[in-house]
Amino acid sequence: MTENTTHRAAGPARPDPREALAGAVALAGEVIARIRPEQYGLTTPCPDYDVRDLCRHLVSVGRRVAVLGGGGDFHSVPHFAEDVADGRWSAAWEAAAKDIAAAWSDPAVLDREIALPWGAVPGAVAAVNHTAEFVLHTWDLAVATGQEPEWDPAVLSGPLAAMHRAVPAEPRTAPVPFGPVVPVPEDASAIDRLVAWYGRRPR
Repeated sequence: MTENTTHRAAGPARPDPREALAGAVALAGEVIARIRPEQYGLTTPCPDYDVRDLCRHLVSVGRRVAVLGGGGDFHSVPHFAEDVADGRWSAAWEAAAKDIAAAWSDPAVLDREIALPWGAVPGAVAAVNHTAEFVLHTWDLAVATGQEPEWDPAVLSGPLAAMHRAVPAEPRTAPVPFGPVVPVPEDASAIDRLVAWYGRRPR
């Protein structure tokens, strides 16, 4: 046991970010599974992505998270899962979800350095970042296809706590892929506050 691990164990227990990551993966799978063929070409709140594009991208992100958890290279996974045919996204997502669970099963991954395009971060930080990405794109798909998923506060708490640090309000220019922060009431729901920070207009 390392000194760092001993120190963490002696202090207050912190939520394991892998639990929220798994929750976000499960909810994304539910939303993807409910998408109907006639909805594939619908626009989404994610700029320039229709439902088909976003499903291909989300599957790719799922695969990438599995690769990163296993110590692989971010850039080894393409931006879109072009190999997945229309209507096969749910099956591809289930496969990616199993790979994510396996790759992130070892607690040591939380302290391992993971190289992302904007810099290396501990696995625990990468888990929160990708939880936020899964949540955001799940919301995009849900809005586009008229779904009302149940948002688990435990899944949203990590991204909400980290979003101001991970994606500051300014600047919102390249390479930051988000629009300006959308103002929301102080009593807005957790999901509305999260998507608004990433430039989406809550429903």
